[in-house]
Amino acid sequence: MKHKQKKPKIVYIGMCADLIHTEHINTIIKAKELGDVVVGLLTDKAIASYKRVPFLTYEQRKKIVENIAGVKNIVAQTTLDYVPNLRKIKPDYVVHGDDWKTGIQRETRKRVIQALKEWHGKLVERKFVPGISSTQLISSVVAVGVTPAYRLKMLRRLLELKPLVRIMEVHNGLTGLIVEKTKINKNGKVREFDGMWESSLTDSISKGKPDIAAVDITSRIQTIEQILEVTTKPMIVDADSGGLPEHFMFTVKSLERLGVSAVIIEDKIGAKRNSLFGTGVKQAQDTIKGFCNKISAGKRAQVTDDFMIIARIESLILKAGLKDALKRAKAYINAGADGIMIHSKEKDPKEILEFCKEYKKFKYKVPLVVVPSTYNQITEKELIKAGVRIVIYANQLLRSAYPAMVKTAKLILKHNRAHEADKFCLSIKEILELIPTIE
Repeated sequence: MKHKQKKPKIVYIGMCADLIHTEHINTIIKAKELGDVVVGLLTDKAIASYKRVPFLTYEQRKKIVENIAGVKNIVAQTTLDYVPNLRKIKPDYVVHGDDWKTGIQRETRKRVIQALKEWHGKLVERKFVPGISSTQLISSVVAVGVTPAYRLKMLRRLLELKPLVRIMEVHNGLTGLIVEKTKINKNGKVREFDGMWESSLTDSISKGKPDIAAVDITSRIQTIEQILEVTTKPMIVDADSGGLPEHFMFTVKSLERLGVSAVIIEDKIGAKRNSLFGTGVKQAQDTIKGFCNKISAGKRAQVTDDFMIIARIESLILKAGLKDALKRAKAYINAGADGIMIHSKEKDPKEILEFCKEYKKFKYKVPLVVVPSTYNQITEKELIKAGVRIVIYANQLLRSAYPAMVKTAKLILKHNRAHEADKFCLSIKEILELIPTIE
């Protein structure tokens, strides 16, 4: 009499597999000893929900993992939480390194243990080897840098994966590094800036010049290159009105070649004046036809489909009204704009939210961008609810740096020495270690 063949045990491993290292392989080897290995591969959206967007797409990562010896099957894990997949598959074992007992994944681990109890499954934890982790490998990749082609695609990818893309102002390499590296852990998720905003205002002011286009595009491009050289995140560039269509076409080609993800141009004509002056200084809005022609010229100039041209509407700033703003938004989208930025200088977000409400009714929409410099009490949660896809914090780093530097300068003058100012400064050691040396 033949004995019935024993059904193999099912072993589940959850992983990102953005950068494969020895601990991934060792975990799979351990899992293979226990049964048939099913890898729950986190989707791009799942990874982006709690940390940096992966370098490789889901399909690229899947192709790599399915060619690793010992992997029987791959399923998409659409959340950081393992439980939905575990309840479908009901594995006999879940294998993971013991490094998730603390930190971001501690609560995830607790939920895995509770779920496994439902069908008497078991958690098997491997001893984590310090010094080997995807996070450290990714940091090394960031230190080396990325190609323009990789960076160019990132904004569109972020828009696919995140409900709101968070952009912070930069005006030199140092502020670029701040945006690159600054992050916090909140409610078990890593929160950071998704990209950078390089504007004529902060570029001009950081050079001690007024925001009246006194800093030309050649100088702007030099600043942009310096920032891109030490960062990896996508950049959106403020090109004011874009100038004449033929000048704008040159700007588009130059920015795209550098790896800039998007350019924003405003529908104004005449001498450059900062929009936040509003009607306090003479400012004129371009005709719809004229600005549409400029958008179309820019679209013809770009080489790839990755680069984005975002149209900035000044109707609310210039008191032309909501109806005019909406009319322009439709026309600019039809002309090829990849995004719409609606601007306001009011201290409350009422008119912005009114625009968002009506914009939602459009049959065809592109990503909506806002810059809450004056109406800064609005939260990101409220912006997401309103349908905003990109929020730009357009000048806060420069505005916060100036008072701090003036305070330090005054303390030195007051005390005839630098000792009293020292507590407000980075140490010399920290300054030297701030910029890593590539060996």
